[in-house]
Amino acid sequence: MGKELNFFGHVVSPDIRMLYDMEGVLYDTEWFRTAKNTELYYMYRDMYENEKEHEEIKSQHLRYDITIIPPKMLGKEYVKTAGHYHPNVPGASTSYSEIYQVLEGEAEYLFQKMAGETVEDVVLIKAKAGDIVVVPPGYGHITINSSNKTLKMANWVCDDFSSMYHPIKERAGAAYYLLTSGYVPNPKYTKIPPIRYLKPTDASILGLVKGEDMYNLIDDLSKLDFLKNPQLYDEKFSKVLAKEI
Repeated sequence: MGKELNFFGHVVSPDIRMLYDMEGVLYDTEWFRTAKNTELYYMYRDMYENEKEHEEIKSQHLRYDITIIPPKMLGKEYVKTAGHYHPNVPGASTSYSEIYQVLEGEAEYLFQKMAGETVEDVVLIKAKAGDIVVVPPGYGHITINSSNKTLKMANWVCDDFSSMYHPIKERAGAAYYLLTSGYVPNPKYTKIPPIRYLKPTDASILGLVKGEDMYNLIDDLSKLDFLKNPQLYDEKFSKVLAKEI
């Protein structure tokens, strides 16, 4: 295939997101109708250094993934992920969280929170290599690569649930699209608030260190308990989206 990733000696093949998989979430539908199906980005799931660490990760109901997004234009729109939400923790009214780290390149993380059929909040975080970004409960999210460099990012997430793609697809994408002219609102949504531009997450809020490879959390996975039990960390999550630019 030629897209395998060597992770501590493990050669892993990706799940590949194809252009045609993105039908229904793109801005430039006219371009899409005549475009050829091509590979957009690569998802390497359930990564680990050795079997002992793999067993420890699984025992904690966690998963470490890497995603690689080469630069590309989808017609008038910058390449992006399909976007998804997380379900609620069983027995709780709080949805699962997720944490990302940019390993190479640059990323734009677009978060949105719904209140019924209305968009309650839209957040944009630009991140560079070493930056950490936490997706708090209640927010759907997509990742955009608007640079001319390949984006390589990692994430930790609880492995007890499946992401929900339909809420974004049924509205033809997120609340905003990123074009070369800037962000434009998606007319499928009503009463979209202005984008709030925030800094990357202060890693120390969650006991992490900016710039340090977050795979090293394998040495103390208790620091990732907020991914499994987000309902217990309201105070921490209230600080995650607090630092505006």
